[in-house]
Amino acid sequence: MQNFAAIDFETANGQRSSICSVGVVTVRGGVIVDRFYSLVQPLPNYYTYWTTKIHGLTRHDTDDQPVFPEVWARIEKRIAGFPLVAHNRSFDESCLKAAFEEYGMVYPGYEFYCTLAASRRCLRIPSHQLHLSAAACGYIMENHHNALADAEACAAIALKLL
Repeated sequence: MQNFAAIDFETANGQRSSICSVGVVTVRGGVIVDRFYSLVQPLPNYYTYWTTKIHGLTRHDTDDQPVFPEVWARIEKRIAGFPLVAHNRSFDESCLKAAFEEYGMVYPGYEFYCTLAASRRCLRIPSHQLHLSAAACGYIMENHHNALADAEACAAIALKLL
């Protein structure tokens, strides 16, 4: 796969619609041509201890940020015509669908691929967590659980395995 958009969401709480940050890396011809990152005011707008412990974001970071439809308007033109790739597709795709539903937006049925599934198929490593799968593909991550850093690692995996 040489043309795709790798995407990653972080959420504020256990609700999949509570996207609080998004990272998107667009790949064309096997080369990263665009990177996008945004904080998002989540819905519902509260953070759990556990999610903050994972990504470090709080309401202080996102209360003055745009809501999902505003952010998605900036993303959709960047990914037009590309399949989406995520590490653990079921999580990221469910977040995207939940946010679309929460805001009454029509979900366009994006084509999704999963680098976690590809890692499990192709790599013989003890754990297929994003940072370990990326390292096995020759990409060393920094800033794990930053949505843009995670999308970049996902793109590196996709370029090797998909």
